[in-house]
Amino acid sequence: MRPRPILALLLALVALPALARGTIERVEIRGLEDQPALLNNVRLALSVNDEIGKRQGESRLEFLLLNAEREARQALEPFGYYSPTITVDSPRDAEDRITVIVTVEPGEPVRVRESNVAIVGPGGEDQYLARDLEAFRPRQGDAFDHGTYEASRDGISRRLTERGYFDADFMEREVRVTRADFAADIDLVWDSGFRYDMGPTTFHQDFFRPGLLDKLVTWEEGSYFHQGKLDRLRQSLVKLDYFSAIDIQPLTDQATDDLRVPIDVTLALAKRTVYTAGVSYGTESGMGVRFGMERRYVNDRGHKLVTDVDYAQNRKNLLVQYRIPAFAWLDGWYTGAFSAYDEQTDYIDFRNVRLLASRSGELTDRWTATGSLIALRERWSYDMDADTGQRLYTYSTLFYPEVTGSYIGVDNRLFPRHGLSLNLATRAGSEALGSDTNFLQGWASGTWFQGVGEADRLIVRGEAGATWTSDLVAMPPSLRFFAGGDRSIRGYAWREVGPRTPPPDNFAIGGRYVVTGSVEYEHYFNAGPWGMAGFVDAGDAFDSPSEFDLRVGVGVGARWRSPIGGVRIDIAHGLDDPDSSFQIYLSLGANL
Repeated sequence: MRPRPILALLLALVALPALARGTIERVEIRGLEDQPALLNNVRLALSVNDEIGKRQGESRLEFLLLNAEREARQALEPFGYYSPTITVDSPRDAEDRITVIVTVEPGEPVRVRESNVAIVGPGGEDQYLARDLEAFRPRQGDAFDHGTYEASRDGISRRLTERGYFDADFMEREVRVTRADFAADIDLVWDSGFRYDMGPTTFHQDFFRPGLLDKLVTWEEGSYFHQGKLDRLRQSLVKLDYFSAIDIQPLTDQATDDLRVPIDVTLALAKRTVYTAGVSYGTESGMGVRFGMERRYVNDRGHKLVTDVDYAQNRKNLLVQYRIPAFAWLDGWYTGAFSAYDEQTDYIDFRNVRLLASRSGELTDRWTATGSLIALRERWSYDMDADTGQRLYTYSTLFYPEVTGSYIGVDNRLFPRHGLSLNLATRAGSEALGSDTNFLQGWASGTWFQGVGEADRLIVRGEAGATWTSDLVAMPPSLRFFAGGDRSIRGYAWREVGPRTPPPDNFAIGGRYVVTGSVEYEHYFNAGPWGMAGFVDAGDAFDSPSEFDLRVGVGVGARWRSPIGGVRIDIAHGLDDPDSSFQIYLSLGANL
C-alpha cells in the first residue's frame, strides 16, 4: 500500500498552527452567494456542520478544519471546478466560540474540449435515438457538469432499453480531465445490438374468462418492442379498476431465436365490492347523507354495477349504472344508467327520471369522448293555482342524443401549473323522434393554468352555452342554463343568477344562454403547500342578448396543496344584490 495520502495529511496537520480547544458556533461559506447550487453542495459536504455546538479538542479541531478545505474542493468538482482557491479561517471570541469561515473562489471551470458521443449498430439508424444524441449535454465549449453528463448518458442508456435494444452496452465510456488545460474530453460510444420484437403476451389471473384481457393488447406480435406499448397496457388495466396489483415484465432472458420477447402480466384482484358513506350540508340542499356501492366486477366478463344514493332535506338523487367494458376500437365503456332526481328549494321545484345508454372511449391520451342516447321525463312548477293554492306542474318528455368530450393537456393532473383543460357538450332533440320540442344545445368550458414564479398560479376560466329551440317553455330546468356557485360565479348561490319568475315565488327558471368567466391568482407561502387566493368572477344566464345583465363576484380563499389534490376554501361577495351577503365554498380536486 502507498502511504502517501496518510503522510500528506500528517504533514498538513503538523503545518497547521496549534489550535486551542473550543466550541464551533457556526459555519459560514463565502464567495458562492450568486451560485446557489454550488453553495448548497459545499454546505452539504462539510462534516464540520455536524459538530456545531460541540466542544472540540485541539487535534479534532485541526482535523475538521483541514478536512473542510478538502471536502469543499471535492464538492465543486461535479460542477466542473477543479482548480478552486479555498481558505478556511476559524476566528473565535473571548469565550472560545469558533466561527468556521470557508471562503471559495471557484476559478475557471473545466470545459468540454472534444466530444465523441455515438451509437453504432442498428440503433445508430434509429431516428429517436439520433434526437437523443443531438440533445446530449454538455456540448463542446460547455462547462463539464457531472450531473448533466450523467443524466444525458443514463437517459440514452434507458432509451435504448425502452426501444428494445436489450443487448446494448458501452464500447467506450471515458471522460479525461486535463486540469492544466481546464479541458474535458468525452468518449462515449454504445453498441446497440439488434432491436427485439414484441412476443406473446400472457395474463396471469384466475377470475376473468380467457381472452377477455387480450383485447387490451394494442400491438401485433412481431412488431418492434417499445416500453410505451407496455405503459399503455398498464394504464388500460389501471382504469378498469379490477386489480390491486399489476406487474408487467418483458422476459428478455426468454427471448426466442428470432428476437421476440415474451410479455408476462401478473394481476392480483382488488376487493370486489366497495361501500361508501358520508354526510353533507348545503345552504340550499340542507343536511344530507350519502351511500354508495360499487361492484368492481359483477361477473367474469368484467361488468360493473354502481349505485349511489344522495338523500338531503331539499335534494334527493338516485343513480344506478351498469357498465360493460368496451375494448374494441377505443378503450372505454358501454353504460346503461337510470337516475331519479327531486329538488325542492328556494330556487326551483322539479323532479325527473332519466334513462341513458352510452359508449365512452379514449380518442388520444388527452381526449376522451362519450356518445349517449337519453330519455328524460321531467316535472317542474313555477306557479300556484290561485283558487286551490296547489302547485301547477309542467311536464316534458325528451328523447335525444348527446355527445360530450373532454381534453386535459396539463403538466400535473393533481396540481396543474401549466396547460389547458376543456369540456364540450352538444345535444339535440326532435319532435319527429319523440321529444316534446325541437332543440339544439351546445356548451363549452375551459380552464387555463399558468405557473408564476416557483409555486404561484394564474387560473383563467370561461364558460359559454346556447340553446336553440322551437318552444322554450317545453325545455325542462335540467336542460336550461343557470349561473352561480363555486364553478360559476362565486358570491352567488348555485342557480341564483339567471331569469326568474315574478315575486313572490321568485323561482329560478334558467336561460337560453350562459356566459361566465373567472380570473384567479394563487400565492403559496415560501413555495410550500399552504397558500391564499384572490379572484373575480363574472357572467350571467339569460334568454336574449338584450337581457344580459353582468353579475360580478369577488373573494379570497385559503389553499392547501394536499398529497391527493388541491383543497380550496373560498369566501366571496356578489356585487349585484345577491341573496346572501357572503357565500362560503369548499371544493376538492384539480378543477380540470
